[in-house]
Amino acid sequence: MEKRRIGRLGYESSVVMFGAASLGKVTQEEADDSITYALQHGVNHFDTAASYGDAELRMGPLISKVRKDIFLATKTGERTKAKAKEQIYRSLELLKTDQLDLLQLHAVGTLEELDKCTEKGGSLEAALEAKDEGIVKAIGITGHGHLAPAAHLEALRRYPFDTVLLPLNYHLYSLPDYREAFDRLIEEAGKQDVAVRVIKAIAKGPWGQDQQRSYATWYEPFDNQQIIDACVHFVLSFPGVAGFATAGDIHLFPKIVDAAERFGSMTDDEAKRILSGISEYKSPFGAPTSIS
Repeated sequence: MEKRRIGRLGYESSVVMFGAASLGKVTQEEADDSITYALQHGVNHFDTAASYGDAELRMGPLISKVRKDIFLATKTGERTKAKAKEQIYRSLELLKTDQLDLLQLHAVGTLEELDKCTEKGGSLEAALEAKDEGIVKAIGITGHGHLAPAAHLEALRRYPFDTVLLPLNYHLYSLPDYREAFDRLIEEAGKQDVAVRVIKAIAKGPWGQDQQRSYATWYEPFDNQQIIDACVHFVLSFPGVAGFATAGDIHLFPKIVDAAERFGSMTDDEAKRILSGISEYKSPFGAPTSIS
């Protein structure tokens, strides 16, 4: 498993980040098996959130045993200092740890959400206080939607976040506005030595209204191995990307790990040929939906 530096934090992280949204509605046995698989395959970066159902609860028993060997990140979606601080302590309790490597302000995909986090009495103050107390080592920000790159660029102007986490895949980057905003963010992140980590690498698009949902993900994922290989190749070949979080379904995890372990066996042209030929490839966030 390839490792890359997490920006100014200097941690050598596996390019695959265990996306613990996959553990939100599974049994403890299923969670333990998935985490064990990750560890056996060299995954040392685990990313969860207070809002991921039972994920933190399911992670606690096994993660606590390997805590010194992994990078542990969680998120708070609260917007006030008081509620965010309460949630941070709850996460520590569930994860059975006394310190987080990274605490992220979650789902900050618009300037309106950013304003809530950074205003007086906002959740950023809780993160800063937690860092001062030593229960959080670093502070990051995450976001969904087409406006996330622009929101995160503004976030880096307001506070020197250590990491950003936002969507990237072949389709999203084909959208001119998204591409322009993402490129600007990558440039600024490089200047500040901020780690850019991405999500939605294997998202095909929204589930159809009457479509049977065969995976736990809120969007329809790709599950063909060749297409997953191409998706993983695209994000890991992207200059400035430190790693990507896996999709929120334990059954997709082995395929994603397999693709990451074989990264480099596919050329850029091969990946482009595969991804550009996919019909019904859309943004998971809805319009705009057409490939430009």
